[in-house]
Amino acid sequence: MRSKPLSSFLNIMLVAFGTGILTILLLSSSQISEKLNKNSKDIDLVVGAKGSPLQLILSSIYYIDFPTGNIPLKDAKELSANPWVKRAVPLALGDNYNGIRIVGTDSNFVRLYDLRLQSGKFWAQDFETTIGATVAATQHLKIGDRFYGAHGLTGSSDVHKTHAYKVSGILQAQGNVTDNLILTNISSVWKMHDPAEEKEHEHTDKKEEHPEIQDKEITSLLIQYRSPMSVVMFPRMVNQSTNMQAASPAMESTRLFSLIGVGTETLQWFAVLIMLIAAISVFVNLYNSLKEKKYDLAIMRTLGASRFKLFLIVIIEGLLLTLVGTVIGIAFGHACLGLIGHFQESSQARLSGTIFLKDEIYLLIAGLGIGIFAAVIPAVQAYRSDISKILSKN
Repeated sequence: MRSKPLSSFLNIMLVAFGTGILTILLLSSSQISEKLNKNSKDIDLVVGAKGSPLQLILSSIYYIDFPTGNIPLKDAKELSANPWVKRAVPLALGDNYNGIRIVGTDSNFVRLYDLRLQSGKFWAQDFETTIGATVAATQHLKIGDRFYGAHGLTGSSDVHKTHAYKVSGILQAQGNVTDNLILTNISSVWKMHDPAEEKEHEHTDKKEEHPEIQDKEITSLLIQYRSPMSVVMFPRMVNQSTNMQAASPAMESTRLFSLIGVGTETLQWFAVLIMLIAAISVFVNLYNSLKEKKYDLAIMRTLGASRFKLFLIVIIEGLLLTLVGTVIGIAFGHACLGLIGHFQESSQARLSGTIFLKDEIYLLIAGLGIGIFAAVIPAVQAYRSDISKILSKN
């Protein structure tokens, strides 16, 4: 290998490039699938304004898109009281803090995601917030700190200076979308967009039912069904008899992942093709190298080396080339994914290069298999070489 560094380097890089692409695809598809499932695990339906169902899911569960619009609070409350609904979680979106979504909701959100506190308490009064663990770490916020939200879901050009939010609690790391959210009550979101309203009131269910806010709007409802029958009846009822739309997270997530899968499969075949080219390249390298080293191998035989030892030497050379290439490729894949995640705008779907999967062992085994496959024919030829003929020609 040292005698032909350029050839060895080319073979290693071919294996590394193919393995690197497969590693990136394996890690990204696994992380995306896990995030989709974890964040929508206990949500059966999302109800929001008419528009794209996928957009509604992305904005209300994954917080990576703009909402389709608002729905009347009165209609949302009627749906929440439906016998088919076990739990309805209202969401009011519209502001952000340094790109982090400020979500107006109620205590049902806490129960839906089974949230636990790291310190402080859950929001209770207007403009009190409970922030995710990642928000606290990245924004350097602690209990008692105050900050101003900005209008819109991204950017900080239109800052609301009329009211400051106060951090009342910090959540334990949940491993889902709530780590990257700022939670408050819905009344705070309404007041933030209505500076003229100066009357403060406590965030209680009784107060929310007060007639003076029946003309208010929210962004969407997260629904949990009471019975399996609801799966069939409730979405149809919402879509046909109201001005709102119902979107199933399971269906839309599957559709989203199938769209992503088209490009993923193409890249997978491309990576497999590169690995095949790498196998052929290693084979050609070992085959040509064997021709040049026939005399050296014959001398080794005369010095006591067995046929099996010569066979093993050629196999080991092929394994070393592909093993080094595979290890470099896996490391390269993790580094690239970490770099991609670093430059992602949305923290909700951020990919990480620090996660290692058991399936990566199969990539290592595949690399070793390619080495054996490429080396076996040259190794058999080395095993069958006739010492007397080789030495007589030289």
